[in-house]
Amino acid sequence: MQFLLPGQGVSTHYMEVTQAEAGSESVRLRAAWKDDELPVRQRELVDKQLAAYRRGEAVDVFDVLVKSLRELQGGTGAMRVLEIGCSSGYYSEVFRIAGLDVIYTGCDYSDAFIAMAMQRHPGLQFDVQDATALKYADNAYDVVISGCCLLHIPEYQAAVAETARIASQYAIFHRTPVVLGQQNKYYRKQAYGVEAIEIHFNEPHFLQLLADSGLELLSTHTLDETVSQGVGNATRTYVCRRKAA
Repeated sequence: MQFLLPGQGVSTHYMEVTQAEAGSESVRLRAAWKDDELPVRQRELVDKQLAAYRRGEAVDVFDVLVKSLRELQGGTGAMRVLEIGCSSGYYSEVFRIAGLDVIYTGCDYSDAFIAMAMQRHPGLQFDVQDATALKYADNAYDVVISGCCLLHIPEYQAAVAETARIASQYAIFHRTPVVLGQQNKYYRKQAYGVEAIEIHFNEPHFLQLLADSGLELLSTHTLDETVSQGVGNATRTYVCRRKAA
């Protein structure tokens, strides 16, 4: 096979694989995100982005999530927010810089990321959790953010269902890669130097999954999009409301 995308940026060396290959590879690579070196490598990029954000510069991935939360808040007081796939908890810093009134909790699959998060933000709650089997109670948080982690979870349907279960009001699927006019695409890649699987979701099927999980789509924010004759790809943030039972 040949490399499909240029070796640039955080994720590099993309190679397309079949769904079956992705399933078997995901078993082999399940511990990839627990690599002890990942948090330090990611913070090198994140700290630069946070510094720019503090200077008042636009950072699109921060701006989109802040805008989404601000529109939901509507002056109703502090929202209880859980971020799934929180890494080192840096979005708690983003929300603080932006002046959002939130009570933040983060969880991640990686012990190393959670250790760094607890060290950097000792006053906040962080938990090691599996996105497909969360230990939180039903309706535990006002807003649950799936923070750019679904793309690395082969059992993403279970992760979406868990996100919806935990959310009492809203669920946000941040930085979700989707494909248009194509079925799901599966890739093996390098992320911060660690081998991993990445899924790009067929958008209509993904939106149906959200609906089937009891979520109503409120708004969509597009971070990037390339489409030609109905075929292409995009990265979007989907803001949903929990449907009444």
